Amino acid sequence: MHIAIDARIINSTTGRYVERLLHYLQTIDTTNEYSVLVREKDLNYWKPSAKNFTIRVAEFANYSFNEQVGFLRYLNKLNADLVHFCMPQQPIFYKGKKVTTIHDLTLIRTYNSDKNWLKYHAKQLVARYVLRMIPRTNNHIITDADFTKQDIISYSHVSEEKVSRVYLAGETTNGSSFTYTLPFKRYIMYVGQQSDYKNVKRLGDAHQKLRETYPELGLVLAGRKNAAALRNETYFNNKKYTGIHFTDYIEDAQLNWLYEHAEAYVFPSLMEGFGLPGLEAMAHGTPVVSSNATCLPEVYGDAAHYFDPKETDDIARVINEVLGNPALKRTLSAAGYERIKKFSWKKMAAETLAIYEKVLSE
Repeated sequence: MHIAIDARIINSTTGRYVERLLHYLQTIDTTNEYSVLVREKDLNYWKPSAKNFTIRVAEFANYSFNEQVGFLRYLNKLNADLVHFCMPQQPIFYKGKKVTTIHDLTLIRTYNSDKNWLKYHAKQLVARYVLRMIPRTNNHIITDADFTKQDIISYSHVSEEKVSRVYLAGETTNGSSFTYTLPFKRYIMYVGQQSDYKNVKRLGDAHQKLRETYPELGLVLAGRKNAAALRNETYFNNKKYTGIHFTDYIEDAQLNWLYEHAEAYVFPSLMEGFGLPGLEAMAHGTPVVSSNATCLPEVYGDAAHYFDPKETDDIARVINEVLGNPALKRTLSAAGYERIKKFSWKKMAAETLAIYEKVLSE
């Protein structure tokens, strides 16, 4: 069979999922023919090692008119037996067999103040329609957690049999010899985007409370210093907060060093589809202190210490319980190593392939 994978987002934050899917599909499927569709700028971003995988340019911007018209024409001409859209954006009138991955419903459940208010809410109106329609018009939906699976079913009113939960995985590590220079020796850290629903402002508020007990404790915020991060930095500066370090973009080796030397990884998010950074922290042996919202307790299980993300005092209290209890830190670290064994990128690819085969046989 000929399977097309819409990988136009491969060079993005969510692109890690696409890259890992492609990497492991190559190792388990030597029978089907794959067309991997990417933007022209990403033509050399990922290169297949298997002969049954071919990279093709699909130069159609997400959420564009050309995506609805030009990409539709492109897919009809490609004539694949199945198309896997790795994000919800797709030509809504494409009639071939199709599977879509919906990581979460964050776009319609949250608002990001770093975006243009009018444009964002207009985008939300479109997204509400698309996220109701896609589960109904696709042959199957893939999502990252049972929490999101139930959210999709409730929102779109499709049958449970039409949506499959396929867990992602964290990366294992052999350690890092890199040294990252910080203005403090002891720190907690957060990795990722800093949109409003990530709740980083409350993490900063809680960190300042902790500095009353641990005046040497720093907070490292790792990730690109985009508009959302700059808003948070302005907020912290206006509050005259101290001991908070924004890394901006860093290489994986630098990030590994930060994970390995952190007192704890703190994930304050109000909504997640999976929560990959927490598993990555566990792979480094870093204790994880997490929000108890949405899918996070499902993914982290007993390998994290949880707080109410809407209560700054509770965030500070739970982090303090970990910082002040070496035995708890060791317990969380050991539990984290065990927890990550439950997740595998290869298993993710195998379960995804099984969904392809089921849809193709229908």
